[in-house]
Amino acid sequence: MKALVLSGGTGSRLRPITHTSAKQLVPVANKPVLFYGIEAIRDAGIKEIGIIVGGTKEEIEAAVGDGSQWGVKVTYIEQDAPRGLAHTVVIAREFLEDEPFVMYLGDNLVKSGITKLVRAFETERPNASILLSRVKDPQRFGVAELKDGRVVNLVEKPEVPRSDLALVGVYMFDRNIHQAVRAIKPSGRGELEITDAIQYLVDKGYEVKPHIVEGWWKDTGKVEDMLEANRIMLEDIQPSVAGKVDAASSIDGRVVVEEGTEIINSVLRGPIVVGRGCKIVDSYVGPFTAIYHGVEIRGSEVEHSIILENSKILEIGSRIENSLIGRNVRVHRVDRRPKSHQLVLGDNSEVGIN
Repeated sequence: MKALVLSGGTGSRLRPITHTSAKQLVPVANKPVLFYGIEAIRDAGIKEIGIIVGGTKEEIEAAVGDGSQWGVKVTYIEQDAPRGLAHTVVIAREFLEDEPFVMYLGDNLVKSGITKLVRAFETERPNASILLSRVKDPQRFGVAELKDGRVVNLVEKPEVPRSDLALVGVYMFDRNIHQAVRAIKPSGRGELEITDAIQYLVDKGYEVKPHIVEGWWKDTGKVEDMLEANRIMLEDIQPSVAGKVDAASSIDGRVVVEEGTEIINSVLRGPIVVGRGCKIVDSYVGPFTAIYHGVEIRGSEVEHSIILENSKILEIGSRIENSLIGRNVRVHRVDRRPKSHQLVLGDNSEVGIN
């Protein structure tokens, strides 16, 4: 069995962060989202992974490499433009051959992993399996309609959804999907939709099995989703302090402080993860915050936020919370008002905060 991981999207809902970075590499609990997917695939026993890449190809390849860090073999497959999920199956035909495979959207997080789905597919041998989750806003997703436990209808981002069962972004297929993706036509938005390909299988009498996701799942395509994913993943961290913490500082709860980081006269209240080479001075860092490598925080308060590498937060008079701050950002105090902040800052930004 093989895996096809989709990492070619532009991440428009995470702009401005994704103007200069692949959305799949934005870290959650200090680990790129894409890495969680690769780990889930590996843990399911799959060793050959094809990764669909687009405009951020070089960045994805630099981060993932040949896959050896996970004990898998990675093959890169380039998609010249966003042409739909089903189109990725078309261009990956040579890699996939006739083997069954899992399709995994690279910006999705399934906390419980996919091992149960893979084992069920191997045991039950349907033609396809789809992972579903009940959501409050199904019009944002592909939506499945079930009858007597069977998939009868699928629609991509319907204006009037027939159910609240969203396609999570994890699918299992046998070789019949290759026939389906070549039989369908582009949708109104000009893409080959995977929902249309699965509907083709349903209409032709192939067996498509639904699996309702157990536990937590998130499509990390929006800022609020990234922050929620960060919160959920931080809940499982194990505390460890490899950096330096002075006697005037206080660390409460589950806190990770990585090597080369200094904590001086500050309060850290977990769950928190602080990456390598950071400096936190005269500050408070509150729960559900992930601070990536090389960040400096001085005289400031941060809570429930993600801060990417090499950014600086300096002498902020009020608390920064519910924020996603990009790489090489400088946030500092200026002598003006008001004093409440919610930030989504792109890479290489500088913002004066009063």
